Amino acid sequence: MHQKKQRVWELLLVFLKIGAFTFGGGYAMIPLIQREMVDNKKWISEKDILDIVAISESTPGPIAVNAATFVGYHVAGVAGATAATVGVVLPAFCIIACLAAILPKLEQLRAVQYAFWGIRVGVLALLLRALLTMYHSCQKHVFAVCIMLAAFACVAVLQMNTIVVLLGCAVAGVLYTMAKEGTRS
Repeated sequence: MHQKKQRVWELLLVFLKIGAFTFGGGYAMIPLIQREMVDNKKWISEKDILDIVAISESTPGPIAVNAATFVGYHVAGVAGATAATVGVVLPAFCIIACLAAILPKLEQLRAVQYAFWGIRVGVLALLLRALLTMYHSCQKHVFAVCIMLAAFACVAVLQMNTIVVLLGCAVAGVLYTMAKEGTRS
């Protein structure tokens, strides 16, 4: 019981840190969640993080909140899910509450405009790192590459709704797995 309580507090502190010092939203948080949970704490595996990201993308809500909730639940049940979710949301809530009144005045300053440009570039780098990490961890075969390219084309070129594309990818994955399992029988 004591170990679980300690893990809940650790989850809260880790996700407070991730929430406070990550710019760019949920996708930028994925590498930090992975480093803390897989590499540093060793509470979840590399495969678990891929599953959590896939589920977090597929469920309604912000990916950062979903990922924090799933990681917290995986590590310490409902209390862990609550702690991780509060930890990831609280810093952004506090920062937004403080900045809401002064941001319209600040965004006119040239230094602030440059800072936001720099932040955007940094966020892009974090997103690319998350993409590469997930790519290296996924199974690579022709079907997966075809699904990836088709999903990218549907979203980027055809401007299709991402929910429809995700559902289509899920259906394709199920059908592929069923066909593959059928050939083994």
